[in-house]
Order: sequence, then C-alpha cells, then structure tokens
Amino acid sequence: MTHEAAGVPPTRNDDDRPDDARPAEPQTAPEATDAPDASAEEAGASSSSASSAAASDSSDGGPQGGEERPEARLAKAVQVAEQALIEFEIAVETFRVEVENFSRLHHQKLGPMYARLDELDAQIAEARAARTGDPEDLRKAKEARDIVMPMPGVDELFHDWMDSDGLSPEASAMLTEQPVRPPKRVRPSEEARRLYRELARKAHPDLAQDEPERERRDEFITRVNAAYGRGDVELLKELAAEWAAGPAKPLPPLSESEELYARLEWLSRRKELLTVLAKELEESAIGSMLRMAPDDPDQLLEDIGDQLLGEVSRREAELAELVQ
Repeated sequence: MTHEAAGVPPTRNDDDRPDDARPAEPQTAPEATDAPDASAEEAGASSSSASSAAASDSSDGGPQGGEERPEARLAKAVQVAEQALIEFEIAVETFRVEVENFSRLHHQKLGPMYARLDELDAQIAEARAARTGDPEDLRKAKEARDIVMPMPGVDELFHDWMDSDGLSPEASAMLTEQPVRPPKRVRPSEEARRLYRELARKAHPDLAQDEPERERRDEFITRVNAAYGRGDVELLKELAAEWAAGPAKPLPPLSESEELYARLEWLSRRKELLTVLAKELEESAIGSMLRMAPDDPDQLLEDIGDQLLGEVSRREAELAELVQ
C-alpha cells in the first residue's frame, strides 16, 4: 500500500529539494531522567479508578458482584402479588358488606310494600277467577295465594312423626314423657364385623407407644367405628388398606424456589375464588341495584319506594273495579 492510499501527502528525495526547503538537522533528544513518565502516571491513575469502580459495582450488586438471584426476583413477585391480593380482598369484602347492609335496609323499608303487592295480586286473581269461573283463572288464583302464604305439606313438617293411625310411637312417647326407643339399626354383615374386629385389634389406642401415636389411633378408630355403625363394608376395606400402608410419610422440605412458586399458585387460586365471589355479588339482585347508585343508596331506596307505592295504588284501583 502506498502513502497516497493511506492518505499521507507524498514526499520527495531531499536531493531534489531546494536548499531552503530541506529540513533542519535533527536535534538530539534529551537524556532520560529518573522522573516518572506522565503517561505512565495517567495509566496508573486510570487503573486505580477502574479498580475503585469495579469495587463499587461489586458492592452494589452490579455486574462485577453478580446479577440478582432468581429467588430474590421471585420473592419480589410474591410480595407484589400478596399486596395486590390484599387490596382485592378489601375491595370485595367492602362491597359484600355494602350489599348485605343494603339488602337489610331494602327488606326493612320495602319488604312491607312487596308483601302488600303480593297480597293485592292474589286478591285480584281471586276476584277475576270468581267472576269468570275459568279453570285457568282459578289455577292462577291458587298460585298467587300460595306465593303469599306458602303452606308446606304435612310430610315436610312432621316427616316420620305421623302415620295412617296418627302419631308414631316415638312421637307419642315424647309427648307423654316416656323414654323413646332408639332407632332401629341394620345389623352389620359378617364381613363388616370381621373387618371391624381386625382393625380394632391392630389400631387400638392402647397399643400406642407415645402420645402422637395415640392421637393418630384415636382419630382412626373413630372413623372405623362410624363406618361399622353404618355397616359400610367398602369403607372398612379402605380403612384397612389405609392402616396397612402406615402413617403418611412427611413430605421432603421444599427449596426456596419451590416454596415461592407454591405461594404464587395459592395466591392465584385465592384470586380466582375472590373473582367468582365478586361476580356473584355484582350480578345478584341487590348488587345490581346497589351498583345503580353506589354513591347514594339511601336515595335509591326512596326512589324504589315511590315506585312501589305507585304500583300499590294501581293494583288497589284494579281490585276495586273487579269487586264492584
């Protein structure tokens, strides 16, 4: 490569130059001294500054000190999720209390008006049925009256307390302060008795060597007794298999990351449950009414009351025309 190519001006041989254009004789360079070279001092200073900066980066968790641990970032995410869930729970609970209070006030203030409207609807339907005698009108009149005064059937009220001959023996005994016979039990099958005896011998609490083991056996025998009392052979077999498997082994301890991920999963499931609850509250009849006037629910009750009074007046006028 030529100097021209490198961008350096071309030169000529000194013999070709005029005398006045020739360069001066080169001067002898001064002898080196013992003083430190300036460039060396600057380099040393730069190196010292770089070391200080590296130490600072290391102490601040910078690149020299290593990046932030994944567990630390995950812990921050858990903290943010916990705070967000707390705020969400507060909002849902606040709205739930508002809905509950509004429902109570709604029932206290407007309940009598709704009852009056139901009664007027029943009277109107009965008056119309009496006038027309139409089977459909009679059916509607009965349905309207049932809404006002629902009457449960005798079976629903007394269940097994009454039979074709009157009061059952158990009911008569109680009313006459006589001892009541215990309810009849189905005798457990031979298989149930065999399973019960085997489990009772193996899991009896008196065989425990320490208090925790006694508590485990007490809880287990309680379930065995309940299954035997019902004669549940299948459940007794399951309990026998459970006892044969031995006590549940403790789970191995979770790592820090596993605990944090488990916490995030729990927070996510909790948020889903709260979301469902919030949706149910918002879509309920009282919740929908409350959302119509969240800033002044009392005025909303007054407005609804005025509307109901108007409905009562219209129904009373309709009933008056029918009974004339």
